Amino acid sequence: MTKDFEVHMIDKIKKFLKKEKIETEKTKPRSKKKSPKEIATANGEPYVSILSMDVDPEDINNGAFELDWNEKFIANLVRAGYQQKPNEEEHVIVDRWFQNVCRNVALETYEQAQADPDVRYTQTRDLGNGFTEVK
Repeated sequence: MTKDFEVHMIDKIKKFLKKEKIETEKTKPRSKKKSPKEIATANGEPYVSILSMDVDPEDINNGAFELDWNEKFIANLVRAGYQQKPNEEEHVIVDRWFQNVCRNVALETYEQAQADPDVRYTQTRDLGNGFTEVK
């Protein structure tokens, strides 16, 4: 995989998971501001977010995402069939869903590349003096 492809996939995943900020109707002065997760939970809405992403510097093809979610999100995943065993741990259910999201992003990117032959091949030519032509 190329770096551009990986960045493109990560951007698509973040876009898929991005949730609009929720604003409360009345804002009361408080000593502690609520997090987006706390706001979603208080409003009975599902919440999932990418907290961090790590890439193995020795093998750029391996990495990990750290996700955060609330109970409403888990309930939605269970209703959608992501729970395969009774009493399955939440992180297993979320991991199954996240793998499916990543698979769909990869397939969509592959299908777009196959549909547009100009995207599949990049040609470069050294023009000298530190300049490169990219087609």
